[in-house]
Amino acid sequence: MRRVAGCCTDTARRIERSLPGPARTWVHNVVAWYDRLLPAAPIEGWSKALIGTQSGSAEPRDVETGTAGYEAGIGVVEPVPSVGTARAGDADVSELRCLIVTSLLDVGGMDEMVAFLARRLPALGLQTAVLHATSGPSATGEPSGRLGRMLQASGIEVHEADQRGAPGWIERWRPDVVTAHGAPDWVLGITQRAGVPYVDNLHGMHMLFWADWQGEAARGTKLSALVAVSELVRQQYLLGSHDFPPNRIVAIPNGVDDERRSGGDREAVRNRLGLTNEYLFVSLARHCLQKNSYGLITAFGDVARHRSEVHLVIAGRPDPGRYYPHTLRLRDSTPWRDRIHLRDHVAAPADLLAAADGFVLDSFFEGWSLASTEALFAGLPVVLSEVGGAREQIGDDPARGFLVTNPLGNPLSVDWKSVGAARYQPQVNRDEFAAAMEHLVANRAAYLRDRGRLAAESRARFSADVCLARHAALLRAVSIGADLPVSDDAQAASRRA
Repeated sequence: MRRVAGCCTDTARRIERSLPGPARTWVHNVVAWYDRLLPAAPIEGWSKALIGTQSGSAEPRDVETGTAGYEAGIGVVEPVPSVGTARAGDADVSELRCLIVTSLLDVGGMDEMVAFLARRLPALGLQTAVLHATSGPSATGEPSGRLGRMLQASGIEVHEADQRGAPGWIERWRPDVVTAHGAPDWVLGITQRAGVPYVDNLHGMHMLFWADWQGEAARGTKLSALVAVSELVRQQYLLGSHDFPPNRIVAIPNGVDDERRSGGDREAVRNRLGLTNEYLFVSLARHCLQKNSYGLITAFGDVARHRSEVHLVIAGRPDPGRYYPHTLRLRDSTPWRDRIHLRDHVAAPADLLAAADGFVLDSFFEGWSLASTEALFAGLPVVLSEVGGAREQIGDDPARGFLVTNPLGNPLSVDWKSVGAARYQPQVNRDEFAAAMEHLVANRAAYLRDRGRLAAESRARFSADVCLARHAALLRAVSIGADLPVSDDAQAASRRA
């Protein structure tokens, strides 16, 4: 069935290329819709080492649950006690009640930020709960995603509901302010009718690539504030929504949840993975079009061709559709197929980052990559394409790594149409990306010596406390109708713009 489906879509793509503009667009949209209906292809788990067989006598533990099992023990996550647990039954009635709403609560970077805010804002006097707003009914209201279950286990109230079940629960919880992360628009309607201030968070522009900016302008009038995760995303939004007041959108970069991201034991993890002197590049990324793993594998091949010691791990869940099978086919067609490891998601990446020598991400677009932030937090040099947050993370300091041209050239020109056209084609940043990777390999010893310094610097730059304080201050200001607090960095960026 999958082979038949693949033939159908491949044929449709050949027809698409021969059609005039409007018809080509229609066929493209139909094929993209059909691709999304295809189930995700199987992905290799962590039950075996990257090289050879798993060594060491420690009992393997399951990646997802942290319990004894048949996995290699990479990325084990345990429920983390939270401030909410300590205060159970003894909540301060004067606290601001902050409802965090999201449509995703499983494994992604946005999901991690939701969990981070839910767990850590109570320490700043904001009582939190999470609404996982779904498109289908949930029989019990219990969280179904991994991070939702983790939050519930650590004492945070989490409720899963659709458009019919959410209004009653929101009314009973009585929020003073709502902060939304990828939430469906019907949540905005519910909170507006209830008179609750609503802060939307832009984790990237991909949801607005096909935006009706006239409709978005009308929606913007209902928002108390917008938070962009990077200055590039803030500027992208203002470029499209000309009438949105610039003083109502602020850039707050993501922080790293240091309580859940303690470092791993490099030697022990490399031993479990079967690594000795090999150079390991890691990319924590879903196997999907946005992350451009096809382009990354192509650039890696230019390094692997003359560097027999290099390995690449791309760890993440495959999206439904044909992108991952195409990527798998590319990997299997290369002479270095045994050095490109396409693996499943790791729940807590500290172990894998400890084992790595460099981090790479060749995305078409991001808002602010939490994965690359965590890599710097672990002391790893990074190579990033120019996407939201990349310039802020690396700057012009080669000790942190290298900022490489976007796969499409200009990051402001990226949209779904241009990304779809370039996904399996030669990309303009290939040589530059490969050269940056080559530099990391050639200077491996220096980067290893500098790892502790880079980690310490990154912990200060991406401080959880700074990120939390800025979110808390904004939510308090919105709840009383005050002006939004703006950081000195944001004021400087605004003046430059």
